[in-house]
Amino acid sequence: MVKKLGQLEASLLAYCQMRNLQTVRTGELTEPLRITPKQERELLSRMARNGILAPVRRGLYLVPPRLPLGGRWSPDEALALNALMQDQRGRYQLCGPNAFQRYGYDEQVPVRVSVYNNRLSGDRTIGAVALTLIKLADARLGSTEEVRTPDGLTLIYSSRVRTLMDAVYDWSRFDSLPRGYQWIREDLAANRVKATDLVTVTTRYGNQGTIRRIGALLERLGTAEAPLRRLQRAIRSSTSLIPWVPGLPKRGAVNRRWGVVFNEQE
Repeated sequence: MVKKLGQLEASLLAYCQMRNLQTVRTGELTEPLRITPKQERELLSRMARNGILAPVRRGLYLVPPRLPLGGRWSPDEALALNALMQDQRGRYQLCGPNAFQRYGYDEQVPVRVSVYNNRLSGDRTIGAVALTLIKLADARLGSTEEVRTPDGLTLIYSSRVRTLMDAVYDWSRFDSLPRGYQWIREDLAANRVKATDLVTVTTRYGNQGTIRRIGALLERLGTAEAPLRRLQRAIRSSTSLIPWVPGLPKRGAVNRRWGVVFNEQE
């Protein structure tokens, strides 16, 4: 059972609600609440321990718009992630399992929120929101779409075509091959994505292995030569072969143009 709010707790929530504040920082409450810095630190820590505030980082807390029944509160993923990235002055896009689920490639709802961003790496929890932060160079962020939440907030996702490319690029992290090849086939066949767009995203954000595997796939699917040549021009000269499905023995038919061993029959 959550204890009844004390006078200071109630004053903090009333102050934030009156000013429509979603976050509060250490040092902002001493004057309006007429408390000492020590009292402020103890107040914020106590409210965080009791599940009333959600720490974003040390010294920065998310505040509920209203206290829910039972007294405990957690932000949703949009509020938590946007607060974190705004504090870091960073860019982000939801990726991997979250994007797979959004576009209908995987029905499983992820437990953690996978996030490409240009500031932080590692796991972090804000309230009940578990984040896996994957730091990328600025040049590798892009090809996104904005999604409006019921609360009027915005979440930024990798686009459908970027998500398909990442299923091949980040196969080890997301355990997405060979499933990703089938997703690409189905989306191309249904005209949900275009081969030319996949080529553009692959040459801009992919690595050599991704370019070679997607080139081999598109050639198998009978894609026109012009986009295939665009991919081929992005390949550095190499005599090494890579497996179609990483982790399996490199035994099977060889496509010399792309340097790929088809080590799984499909």
